[in-house]
Formats: sequence, C-alpha cells, structure tokens
Amino acid sequence: MASFTHDGVTLAYDDIAPAGPAERTIVLVHGFASNRNEGWRRTGWYGAFERRGIRVVGLDQRGHGQSEKLYEPAAYSRENLAGDLLALLDHLDLRRVDLFGYSMGSRTVLAAALAAPERVSNLILGGVGGKLLQPQPRPAGNPMAEALLTEDPDSIAHPMLRSFRHFADEQGEDRRALAAFTGAENPPWDPAAFASLAMPVLVVAGQRDDGGDPEELARAFPHGHGVTVPGCDHFSAIPHALTKAAAFDFLDGLLDDPWAA
Repeated sequence: MASFTHDGVTLAYDDIAPAGPAERTIVLVHGFASNRNEGWRRTGWYGAFERRGIRVVGLDQRGHGQSEKLYEPAAYSRENLAGDLLALLDHLDLRRVDLFGYSMGSRTVLAAALAAPERVSNLILGGVGGKLLQPQPRPAGNPMAEALLTEDPDSIAHPMLRSFRHFADEQGEDRRALAAFTGAENPPWDPAAFASLAMPVLVVAGQRDDGGDPEELARAFPHGHGVTVPGCDHFSAIPHALTKAAAFDFLDGLLDDPWAA
C-alpha cells in the first residue's frame, strides 16, 4: 500500500502507470462509504484508463478504505478533504491533472478545483446534479449517522439510508468514522464561484439519481457539459459502460484543447 501523510493524517493511494508513456494523469476520488478499490478498480475504471495509456491515481479519502480513521466531525470538512487531494498532487509532484470524483468525491474535486484551478486540466463530476446549486438544510438530528450506527440495519426505513448502510457493511468500512464524517459542517456552495472555473467540466449522473439534473449543474460552469445515463440510479451509474463512454468522449474531445496540455 502506498501512503503519505498530510496534516498528520495518513492517506492511502494507488499510482498506476500504463505500459507505455502516459499521455495524461487522472486522479480519481471515490464517494461516501466507498474506497479506491470498490469505487474505481472493481468497477473497471482503473483498467479502462490503463488501456487508454493514462496514468491513474486513486485516493482513499480520510475515514475510508485504508486511510486513517478519525472520529471528530471537524476533521472531515470540505476544506480538509480538498487539502488532502492537493497534498497528494504535491506528494507525487503532479503539476496539473484531470480530476474525476463521484458523489461525495465530486464535492472534494470541485473544492480542490476552486482552491487551485491552475492544477486542474479537466474536471469530471459524477453522481451529482442541479441539487448541488440549491441550499440543503440539514435534517433534524443526523439520520445518516443513526443509520450507520444502529445495531439493527433492518430497522432503517429510508431506502437510500438503508442502501448506504448495507454498502458500508459490504465494504467493511469503519461505521463510526463514517458517522463522524456526516457530522462535518460546511458552508453552502457559491454557484457564482463556479463561473470562475475556466477548465472544461463534465457532469454525469444516472437518470434515476436523486441529485438532480446534470445539465442544470453543468450550465453553472463556463465550459460545462451535462450527460444523463439512462436507466441508472446513483449506485448503478458508476460502473456503467455509458458513464465510461461519456468520460472518454469528454476527454477525447479535449485532446487539442489548451487546457488539456
């Protein structure tokens, strides 16, 4: 396992070079309750990028996978997560990369792009949509944390909460760390700031994903593109061939773009 330390936190990652010279590097950031192996290797993304001659870097976000587990919500602020990602680029001496996040990982890569736009050639946001532009009031209590910590997962009534709990159990994730993750306080997104991002942006999500319309979010970026994957929900979209096709069509269309240099 490759690892590095940022802000006192040990973080695990993969760095996979293709057989020949790499034409570009893409950094992949998984979603909540997932990890680099489940989110990217098992779903075929590592292999797909390798076959395209692209260097692949996959990060386990703090609290997930083989990275260090922390139990205070403040440790999981959006600023901290983006800082981990940018520190990984520094650790690997990567000046500029493509970033691809899924679900919660999309929030991390977006925050990193806003903090250091000069480090990002192309930005792919998966599993999110127009709801990211809307204020999201926190529900009373913390239903996700309650679902993660209950001793009886069959007692979870909400389908999405139940899905995340089962997913966390299947991955062997530390549910107490994940519960702390859900308690992090972050300011609302400022959609006006998205207009400052000059790199091309792809927003891609399943038709049945409850994150909203990808095209609505894409319109917030000067060079945004939205793609909806038909028939897919939040979980089934990430391994789908049409999601991969959207990502590669996006990247291939930018090979002659100065931002892809």
